[in-house]
Amino acid sequence: MKINKIILGLLLATSALSFGQTDKKEVLFTVDEKPYYTDEFSRVYNKNIDLVKDESQKDLNQYLELFVGYKLKINKANKIGLQNNVRYINELKSYRTQLSKNYTSDTKVTKALIEEGYARSQKEIRASHILFTLDENAAPSDTLKIYNEALEVRKKALAGEDFETLAVKFSQDPSAKDNKGDLGYFSAFRMVYAFESAAFKTKVGEISMPTRSRFGYHLIKVVDSKNNPGEVTVAHIMIAKGATDTPADAEKAKSTIQDIYSKLKQGENFESLAGQFSQDKSSAPKGGVLPRFGSGQLSSNEFESVAFGLTAPNSYSEPFQTQFGWHIVKLIEKHPIKTYEESERDLDSKIRKDDRSKLITNSLNEKLRKKYKFTRNDKTYNKIVSLVTDKFYTSEWSLPKDLKEYNETLLTIEDKKVNERLFLSELESQQKANLKIKPVAKLVDFVYQNFVDTQLTEYYNDNLEKEFPEFANVIEEYRDGLLLFDLMEKEIWDKAKQDTLGLKNYFNANKEKYQWKNRVEVLTASSTKQDMVKQARKLLKSDKSAEAVKETLNTKEVVNVMTKQETLEEGATGFPKNVKMKVGVSDVYKEGDFYFVNKITKIMPAAPKTLDETRGRVINDYQQYLEDNWVSDLKKEFKVNVNQEVFARLKSTMKK
Repeated sequence: MKINKIILGLLLATSALSFGQTDKKEVLFTVDEKPYYTDEFSRVYNKNIDLVKDESQKDLNQYLELFVGYKLKINKANKIGLQNNVRYINELKSYRTQLSKNYTSDTKVTKALIEEGYARSQKEIRASHILFTLDENAAPSDTLKIYNEALEVRKKALAGEDFETLAVKFSQDPSAKDNKGDLGYFSAFRMVYAFESAAFKTKVGEISMPTRSRFGYHLIKVVDSKNNPGEVTVAHIMIAKGATDTPADAEKAKSTIQDIYSKLKQGENFESLAGQFSQDKSSAPKGGVLPRFGSGQLSSNEFESVAFGLTAPNSYSEPFQTQFGWHIVKLIEKHPIKTYEESERDLDSKIRKDDRSKLITNSLNEKLRKKYKFTRNDKTYNKIVSLVTDKFYTSEWSLPKDLKEYNETLLTIEDKKVNERLFLSELESQQKANLKIKPVAKLVDFVYQNFVDTQLTEYYNDNLEKEFPEFANVIEEYRDGLLLFDLMEKEIWDKAKQDTLGLKNYFNANKEKYQWKNRVEVLTASSTKQDMVKQARKLLKSDKSAEAVKETLNTKEVVNVMTKQETLEEGATGFPKNVKMKVGVSDVYKEGDFYFVNKITKIMPAAPKTLDETRGRVINDYQQYLEDNWVSDLKKEFKVNVNQEVFARLKSTMKK
């Protein structure tokens, strides 16, 4: 019953984003003078009409009764304060936050980024880089200095100096001393967005202009470009590189891997050998199987090269060496690149977690600055600027002790006034960002501009219901659905379960609804082998028990016969088709691939059910009884007035 009520509530409280409405919005009915309009009624009716199986509920008069009853319940929920429940508030807030994401991002920019990400994912770039570190919020003078340093090194490379040698000498990437700037192969979403974009836009063999990322400036040399091979699942056996790496250790490791390779060629099982000998403790218990990976995801180019070089499933490599030791790799499965449709949702999720998301945010900020009228109180702003000192750069600046004096409006967005204290708090928190912008006045302006964007976005988000009627409909109807659920739980579902006296009285008054048909106690034996069921029939005719039948016909190795004992009601689902209502053993019969024989041991004639035998159904019916009478009571508690003239016009319009 509870599930049915939830479904009904959701049917009546489901969004309708694209259904026709009447041209004129009129008051259809009121509940204690609160109006409900024709457009909502027609919208919800049209949305639900194809979902309703009960033809009576498709009748507009009947549906109006349901709709009025639904609104009465919502009024009751609000009257008893269910809208103040913390769980309800949090759930509604969570839903609104999730739904608002569709409205608070630039869909065109998002779509373009998804398409770009998918196109780039088809390729892999191999690149080297030289990093010149620079704080993300560095002063312009420092930024220019580092940029010029990068330009000078680029000139050296273009003049013919070896890029790897320059990387070792100038790069501030700690790994450059070992890899000489080589980053291996990578595809989309493997590097920060600015670096990725520069790499994909630079031709093979060329060196990019200095490219800014949050780490600093990069010079990127693209070494190679190839089609993305997708992903692979492989297993491996590893003999780890010795801690001391003496010649003796190295020879022992090589000898061990060669012995394992010989065993593989002799036909021994790869998984067993991995479990016994592999020194990769995380994969050895799994037969050497590694998590699925793509090119550029591992820290060993050699390992990836061998893994992707295998072509046939279950084929394995010769022993090879990486910085981690010796390996033998077995191919489990190759996974091709997904289609655009298959990748779209995943790419969207990656974009929202990636630097790319800033492009979406910036696009929205730009639109909101054009959309809304906003003004700054310059007098208040200048007062705030005068408060901020150079202590900000060392995180020693603090707010004035008495903030009561700072209660002026700093920013006005349409009809919203933003207090200066909110911006002061933002300034204080931004000290953690380690901003280096100088002088202080420019730093305050930088924080203020971001503050304006945040406030514009909040204003926009707070007014989504005004901006988008369909959003308002969804939120209102979801809100009502949550209230209805809580109300039904409180007033009907829990009451029906806990009101034992009321339940018993309802059962006694309606006993005729709860009757057993003729029933039988039946023992069934089944098998795919006809001869086994024939033997089972002979045993059953000899009054052998179910256990005796199984002990006689089954062995430890083979189960020939299955048995089950149950009480079945005549005509019920699962009642054997060939069973007659009399004590005895049936003939052998076949259904599908199985042969059956039944033995009826007892016949029970039709009789009333006890409350315990049908409690679930009685609770269900009692809930419905309570609800039907409850709506009648609500009509007495609230004053309902239906405008029959408006309803008549609405019906004539909707029937067309």
